[in-house]
Amino acid sequence: MKKITINWRKILLTSIIFLASSAIQVLSLNAFLIPNKVFSSGFNGIAQLLSLLFVHAFSLDLQTGIFIMIFNIPIGIIGWKMIGGRFTILSFLNSIFVAVLQIVVPTHSLTTDPLLASLFGGLLLGVSIGLALRYGFSTGGMDIVAMVVQKRTGKSLGALMNAINFGVVLVAGAFIGWQNALFTLIGIYATGRAIDALYTGYQKLTALIVTSKGDDVVEALHRDLIRGITILPSKGAYTKLDSMTLMMVLSRYELVEMQEIVHDADPKAFINLISTVSVSGEFFDADRQLQMKKAITVPKVETVEAQLEAEQQLEAQLGQVEDNKN
Repeated sequence: MKKITINWRKILLTSIIFLASSAIQVLSLNAFLIPNKVFSSGFNGIAQLLSLLFVHAFSLDLQTGIFIMIFNIPIGIIGWKMIGGRFTILSFLNSIFVAVLQIVVPTHSLTTDPLLASLFGGLLLGVSIGLALRYGFSTGGMDIVAMVVQKRTGKSLGALMNAINFGVVLVAGAFIGWQNALFTLIGIYATGRAIDALYTGYQKLTALIVTSKGDDVVEALHRDLIRGITILPSKGAYTKLDSMTLMMVLSRYELVEMQEIVHDADPKAFINLISTVSVSGEFFDADRQLQMKKAITVPKVETVEAQLEAEQQLEAQLGQVEDNKN
């Protein structure tokens, strides 16, 4: 029976990032965006608009956090049922925790200048999202929806997310004021820049992994990630030592898992990430990966030749799975 080991250091680090990300997001909302009527992107922006609507239309002071919670509860349940996993659970818990904190923490503006509010609010929100994504979860909302769609179809929700942000800006401009709408655009731009600085914003990535333990790394990756790997023989210019360079294309939601797998197998491995504009050919979505994991037992890789043979077996068994479906 395989002994289950608990990585307490990883759990502690994830917990610290979870709390820090939540606190930063609430600071962004309660100290900059909400009191200055500057709106964030995605469902949080819609929640801010609904909060103002209920105040003006029904004289009900419902906090933004209440609407954040209303949006994220069904999204979290759907995400869990459709894809499950650590990402969905942590993202859902993060969104609920932020909603509760937003309700409990008093709303107090640190500046009355809407330009400063949009810049600092947007940057802090981007830092919150970027930190969360970097450590394997998100702030909920559209991130969970995007993951469901991306993992099940391989497509991005960029157009829909842009449409939602555009709608938030239009509604803010029409009912609050066009100056607020313009400051909202500045805040959304600042959020995007902060996310890009902390975490890749690309949907697909090409990873180049330089390692002296190529066979161990390949075996570990094939055990947990169903992704094709190209092996390139390499040699260090300074050390003159032989190594392997592994090239693979993966989605950004698999990035943290890939890095953990590689560094567990080879702590000294060097990973270089390159943005991938498009992929021509077969790029497995989550359903296809799950199907292959159930149908295929990946053989232990001892040599480069065995790796090539293993990939041929994967392709052959995938073909059998497709024939059985038809």
